[in-house]
Amino acid sequence: MANSFSKEERVAFEQILEGFQDALVLSKNVGIYTTDQVMMERTNDVIWRPMPYIGESIDAAPGVDISASYKSYTQLAVPSSISFSKAVPFTLNALELRDALQEDRLGAAAKQKLASDINIAIMNVASAQGTLVVKRNLAATGYDDVAQADAIMNEQGVPDYERTLALSSRDYNGMANDLSKASRSFGNEKSDSAYERSRVGMVAGFETLKLDYANRLAAAGGGAGLTISTLDGAANYLVPAATSTSVGGQINVDNRYQTVTVSSTTGVAAGDAFTIAGVDAVHHITKQSTGQLKTFRVISVTNGTTMVISPGIISNQVVSDASAQYQNCIVTPDATAAIVFLNVKAAYANPFWQRDALELLPGRYAVPSDAGTAVMRGTTDNGIELVMQKFYDINTMTTKYRCDTLFGVVNKQPEMSGIILFGQF
Repeated sequence: MANSFSKEERVAFEQILEGFQDALVLSKNVGIYTTDQVMMERTNDVIWRPMPYIGESIDAAPGVDISASYKSYTQLAVPSSISFSKAVPFTLNALELRDALQEDRLGAAAKQKLASDINIAIMNVASAQGTLVVKRNLAATGYDDVAQADAIMNEQGVPDYERTLALSSRDYNGMANDLSKASRSFGNEKSDSAYERSRVGMVAGFETLKLDYANRLAAAGGGAGLTISTLDGAANYLVPAATSTSVGGQINVDNRYQTVTVSSTTGVAAGDAFTIAGVDAVHHITKQSTGQLKTFRVISVTNGTTMVISPGIISNQVVSDASAQYQNCIVTPDATAAIVFLNVKAAYANPFWQRDALELLPGRYAVPSDAGTAVMRGTTDNGIELVMQKFYDINTMTTKYRCDTLFGVVNKQPEMSGIILFGQF
């Protein structure tokens, strides 16, 4: 006969689920996509999610024939996978179970760790793949730091709503310190919150969050003389494509990345941020130059002269419908365009994003409830499932517990997310 949960354990699980939901801070600020779990099992837990279209308009006065102006659209998609499987196992023997509080404490610890795992996964994806890079020479001081993130997003046509900025504790408190002094008159809610609780709140269109853990980006180790060709050669720019044809037929293409050849990759590492001389960012809708250099990230280093970067250099140098639609930069061709790294000092990579850029994919375990193990499950408001199981071993008088969650995180649009680096003097 299967073990069953006591009433006290059911109450404890409900409290664990409630706390688990409250602790999912970052997941409340990203998109949620619920998948069909049967389909996901049949596709190896991978689903391709569409990137947003970018429309094009033409001048069309009344009566003007526009029959030659019709163009096809290329739908781009990115692979999203449910690839994070996190569990917290623990045991309690018959003597330890005499103190019922031990079970509550261990359950609370499991909840805290699983929620932390989800938050960390979102932070890792956002900080490693976001391509909008704001370099600040000094430590975090306040409004102007966040305003630069607002500016780079606005210039490139990123929607101006549901923006989030997650800051390391030191950088967040640096901003709170500025706010506590900027309008020093107690009774001012913004100043009081900053002084009393180190709370920053909404700044320059971003909802700010404080991280008690944050990824650090090491100083770039690449040489100062690193160059790349931006001439009109086929390998020097990316032409977006929905699919490609291989021996096995048509397969989807992930257009977030491009493999490029540079003069040397010695010292270059994944995560490095850089600009390319003569490659300016454009507004993604109007295609007008922002007058600012486009920022890129290193995703991986392949060999001594080849690396994978994001985003791809979509310059429309050789005109095509797809390149015109998704153009993200304007290039002044140069055989030896200089690469300049932005992360010149080790610093926290403070991620910021627009909600539609990041997506959380809740998963689900099909745990049998009649196989001799007691099973309880609950789902948070954003679809994340928490499963708790209990199994008693009569030989050792030990009860095994485990709490599990299954999920995936994807950065659908790296050009709608980025990082702020402080102290880059």
